[in-house]
Parts: sequence; structure tokens; C-alpha cells
Amino acid sequence: MKIANLELFKVPPRWLFLKISADDGLAGWGEPIVEGRADTVAAAVTELSHYLLGRNPDQIEDLWQVLYRGGFYRGGPVLMSALAGIDQALWDLKGKRYGLSVHQMLGGKVRDRMQVYAWVGGVIPRRSRQKQRRSNRKATGRLK
Repeated sequence: MKIANLELFKVPPRWLFLKISADDGLAGWGEPIVEGRADTVAAAVTELSHYLLGRNPDQIEDLWQVLYRGGFYRGGPVLMSALAGIDQALWDLKGKRYGLSVHQMLGGKVRDRMQVYAWVGGVIPRRSRQKQRRSNRKATGRLK
């Protein structure tokens, strides 16, 4: 099993998605993005992709270390976002191959419930407050 292809999908207004395909037909998805710099991050992923093609996608840590440490300059938002998207796609691919979710491969769940941030959108304060109240009732089980 080897990495056969990397494809980037730019979705306006600001998203970038990466699909890494293996020679057995499986594919994993990641999101390598810096807000407002999709083309720049895409160029970084494309540059890094030359090393990935033909490699074993299950060797995630080795691939990450080589991509990170292989250049003279390390870090920065563009390189780290490119690496994060590649990392996500490789873990997604591996999870599909072995029938496990990523959280199961990384040790399992930590909690049964957690609070999350919910953006209700809108620029009209009255409507935003109404949406927020509805969202709060739904989150606490008071609205079905």
C-alpha cells in the first residue's frame, strides 16, 4: 500500500481540503488552511507532496518528522497548517483502512459529554438573541 495521489480542493470563500488516495483505492481527508492564505498553503502542500508519493501512508509519524525536520526552516503558520492537513488526511486514511475512528486509534474517548461553542450567526441583534436562546434550549435538551 502506497500513497498514489494528493488532490487539493479550494472552496470559496476560505476553505482548502486535501484528499490523499492510496493505491488500494482508499482515501483520507484533511483541512490544511490558514485563514486568507489558501493558495499559499496549497503551494506548501504541493511542495511536500513530492516526498509523500509512493510512501506507506501508515507510517504517519515518520512521514511527519521527515516533512517537518527535512527543511532548513521549520514551523510557521503556512508549513504547520500544510503538515496538519496532511496529518489529518493520513489518520483518516488509516482509520478507514482498519475500521477505527481516529479517537479510538489515539486512545479512546475521554469524556461522555462536553460543552461546545455554537455560532448562531446574524447581524440583527434581536434575531441573533432569538437564535441563541433556541440553540441553548436545544443544547440543554429543552427543545427537540
